[in-house]
Amino acid sequence: MTVAIIADAHLGGPGGEPGPLLAQFDEIAQRRPERLVLLGDLFQAWVGYPQYETAPIREFLDAVARVRSAGIPVHYIEGNRDFFLAEGPYRTAFDSVGTELAFATGGVRYLAVHGDGLNDRDRQYLAWRWLSKSGLSRAVFRSVPKRFVAPLVDSTERKLSDTNFKHKVRVPEAAIRRYGERRLAEGHDVLLLGHFHEAHRWRVPGGEIRLLEAWFRSRRVEWLG
Repeated sequence: MTVAIIADAHLGGPGGEPGPLLAQFDEIAQRRPERLVLLGDLFQAWVGYPQYETAPIREFLDAVARVRSAGIPVHYIEGNRDFFLAEGPYRTAFDSVGTELAFATGGVRYLAVHGDGLNDRDRQYLAWRWLSKSGLSRAVFRSVPKRFVAPLVDSTERKLSDTNFKHKVRVPEAAIRRYGERRLAEGHDVLLLGHFHEAHRWRVPGGEIRLLEAWFRSRRVEWLG
């Protein structure tokens, strides 16, 4: 197995405490895959500035450092519950931080995307997503003392739960297929998505779409290769 993937742990929420996941990180370091891909929403909410750091976040970052010290690149793909990680000091904790990652292993070309923004017809959610990650929100999170902003973080988390694509009701297959066909046409064989918490596979023109089951449900590391 050459690539390890973990999606939607939601630590501090339904994923509970970080201990079980961090033990798996140490197992991954021993297995030495080509890379570890974290497909977003590892925490129930993670704001990428030090004043919001908690003990579980520090433990998580220490485990990431152990994986990297074993010579394994670690890539973080931001999810809807991740805020400003690519622009803040935590970006150096990973080999890359971004909204997507293209890589190849075993002769297969993959594109990994969290998946929350793919439905261009869900205007209510997309508007909220833009606002929660806008430059104005960034300035507030970065400059206002935590005691004033913490309630905003909690409110944002609840709003994301309420809007957030309504994936708790059903997986929007038609929107996923439209998005997948478009992205696969860019030169990828498989599109990997998190966010929806359920495991699904679809064959579409140009390749395959895979939804990964949330770690908080399966407690399983996904392997490619």
